[in-house]
Amino acid sequence: MRAPLPRRFYKTAGVAPEGDGHAVQLDGRTAKTPGRAPLLLATEAAAQMVADEFAAQGETIDPASMPCFRLVNTAIDGVATDPQAVLEDVVRFFGTDLLCYRAGEPETLVAAQREKWDGPLAWAEEMAGSRFALAEGVMHVAQPRETLAAMGVHLRQIADPVALAALHSMTTLTGSAILALGTLRDAWSAEEAWTAAHVDEDFNISQWGEDAEAKARRARRWTEMNAAARMAAALGE
Repeated sequence: MRAPLPRRFYKTAGVAPEGDGHAVQLDGRTAKTPGRAPLLLATEAAAQMVADEFAAQGETIDPASMPCFRLVNTAIDGVATDPQAVLEDVVRFFGTDLLCYRAGEPETLVAAQREKWDGPLAWAEEMAGSRFALAEGVMHVAQPRETLAAMGVHLRQIADPVALAALHSMTTLTGSAILALGTLRDAWSAEEAWTAAHVDEDFNISQWGEDAEAKARRARRWTEMNAAARMAAALGE
């Protein structure tokens, strides 16, 4: 059974400068993460996104309706303490990126993958100055070391732990570090990345119809994706 939600204990939610950043404040006091760290973000816009989620709560506080708050908690309490582990995990996704595994048939699916995936893949190859290896089917293909190393260099330019947490979230949600990094760098929109990540699923839906439970799950995941993309944009990444 789901645990009872905590009651709302504050009247107002806002943002105020604090130190080198901006604090999310509840009734004029800086809010805390579950790890008891101050809820501070690098930009006012990013802090305001979290404050807006607090302001939107009713008589109880439902963390499930606060994707930005949960993302920031993860960043401050987790990613900030060990950013290297998160960077390495994203690099591993580059090694098995969704865009590198292509269907051999039917032609309609092959064409759909080319339409949605070839552009982002070319963008990543230009960024890396190296090629990604493609495979047909699901058998693993090793990516060139120089390609992974080059993408790792770009990842290490992301200093803000919240931005890094947003990148990691988008990567796991799409199955593609390429789509996630391109969204972070504003090479394409979150909506375009989301559509590209679901080419195979949408093809299957066109053939067999859509399951209601799968549709609801996809909607929940899109909420997380959209929150991560908006947070990265608010941070100026």
